[in-house]
Amino acid sequence: MPYFDAASAAPLHPVAREALLAALDEGWADPARLYREGRRARLLLDAAREAAADAVGCRPDELTFTPSGTHAVHSGMFGVLAARRRVGRRLVHSAVEHSAVLHVAEVHAAAGGTVTEVPVDRTGRVARAAVADALGGDAALVCLQSANHEVGTAQPVEEVAADCREAGVPLLVDAAQSVPWGPVPGAWSVLTASAHKWGGPPGVGLLAVRKGTRFAPQGPLDERESGRSPGFGNLPAVVAAAAALRALRAAAAGGADEAGRLGGLVDRIRARVPELVPDVEVVGDPVRRLPHLVTFSCLYVDGEALLHELDRAGFSVSSGSSCTSSTLTPSHVLRAMGVLSEGNVRVSLPYGTEAADVERFLTVLPEAVRSVRERFGVPVQEPAHRPAGAAEVAEPAAPGLVVDALGRRCPVPVIELAKVIDRVPVGGTVTVLSDDAAARQDIPAWCAMREQEYVGEEPAERGAAYVVRRRV
Repeated sequence: MPYFDAASAAPLHPVAREALLAALDEGWADPARLYREGRRARLLLDAAREAAADAVGCRPDELTFTPSGTHAVHSGMFGVLAARRRVGRRLVHSAVEHSAVLHVAEVHAAAGGTVTEVPVDRTGRVARAAVADALGGDAALVCLQSANHEVGTAQPVEEVAADCREAGVPLLVDAAQSVPWGPVPGAWSVLTASAHKWGGPPGVGLLAVRKGTRFAPQGPLDERESGRSPGFGNLPAVVAAAAALRALRAAAAGGADEAGRLGGLVDRIRARVPELVPDVEVVGDPVRRLPHLVTFSCLYVDGEALLHELDRAGFSVSSGSSCTSSTLTPSHVLRAMGVLSEGNVRVSLPYGTEAADVERFLTVLPEAVRSVRERFGVPVQEPAHRPAGAAEVAEPAAPGLVVDALGRRCPVPVIELAKVIDRVPVGGTVTVLSDDAAARQDIPAWCAMREQEYVGEEPAERGAAYVVRRRV
């Protein structure tokens, strides 16, 4: 069964598996002890740290192993913010950062700090100038991912790092998605990563704090890992994680261009999906992106239903659609970009993905989308009758319609809008009543795709009223 969700967790690398089994026999002792077993464990830990530091682009004594990538982000952010409290208490981050960053931002704001969120363009990329404008005198820390985990867009980390260095503000880079493909360039101050993204075992994170960066570990201090990650670490997992990362870099240095090969497969998906499936928006930067990841959204499709269809066909993918989450709200990344969220599919190819599997995915996808759309009733011009369960339509005397989609979830509000837009004359309006949070994002996105005018949102007794003017 093809697994296309490496951005969530990559399959365990064969080298990691071998190293893990060996380390279970050789690295079980406490590396802080001076007896033979402890010294053996210490040698393994030191070798793993050197390998990981070389891959990241820092000194071994600047790198700490943590229990997860999320733990590394939390420790890194809190450590810098605490150390720079006298300088300022303002945290700057992009609108598309991982939830690990956003959760720290919430705690920081609740404790009296301030937060500046830098917007992104429709591809999910921040403008270097926008970050530079946020580097005021009270800025304590800037957080910027190297590449986005949902849409693959790469950020201008090297340029932002130069601006931060000139302003004297440390930059924390969440490099979880990009570390497998190479070191992060630039004069960053703090970097975090997560082993299960590159084929290491879960439960291992990296926290690199470059010399000269003011850092105050929070919580009870511990003698291990420079006091930045307390407790007895999972040494066998650390050894396996470092071995996998070292193997990936060695393969790339030896001429195995896996990034280029996977990039070609992703280019194939990006080009063919809009040709094979109507009403699809491929999102993310088409050029400045991760090599193995592509995301697209399908109009008039329930994301959860589509993922189930693809799973039945043998493909494991993920989604940022609101209808696949317990919160019933679209991904904050897609929302910040202002792109369609319904029917969202993220394909992230692991190392070794076969071209034949990608071709089969392209064969299966159109029927999966068609099947889901058929369940909801595809939009048609001037429908002779309303399908069972469709929203009621009230036609006022003015050249406009009101669609009552209250209580209906994504993608129903957009489907009902599409069904009636041709009933009003050019210049007329359709008002969609909806209490689904996804409608606030998907109705404007639909207008952009259909060259209709999104007038705006108006208050309503329940939910909101979204007004669309017919342009074509």
